[in-house]
Amino acid sequence: MQDRAAELIRALRLQPHPEGGHYREVFRAADRVRHDDGRPPRSSLTNIYFLLARGEVSRWHRVASSEAWHWYEGDELELLVAPPAFGEIARIRLGPTRGLVRPSYTLPPGWWQAARPLGSHALCGCTVGPGFDFADFDFLRDQAALADRLRELDPAAAGLL
Repeated sequence: MQDRAAELIRALRLQPHPEGGHYREVFRAADRVRHDDGRPPRSSLTNIYFLLARGEVSRWHRVASSEAWHWYEGDELELLVAPPAFGEIARIRLGPTRGLVRPSYTLPPGWWQAARPLGSHALCGCTVGPGFDFADFDFLRDQAALADRLRELDPAAAGLL
């Protein structure tokens, strides 16, 4: 792991994330909201620091709420996103604003996502509303038919299963 990535893990007190990389929740709103999809009430908003170092990836997953990614420092991050039925995969580059690289991107609820750093590391923030709950999280690898569709559609992207 690169020195700066290791330094950020220590300084920000990041822990391993089940999808890959390292994270720490830094905000969970006290107010609760009820979503119209029948889920129990959730915090209105949550925010985490999320770090991927060279060689780490965020495995294909989805959350039931909208999620905004914000790039903070390091090298660019490639964010792969796909609608719930996997019609196509978009590759978004997060980093310092230039050309097609942007500092943030927001996914609609239920969209699939995966990510990888395009250099030594990428430190980002992820904001979820209604707030994140692991009950609203699932991996694509656990959806056999969709995982097979991804393998057919884009074998390279399937490497992030």
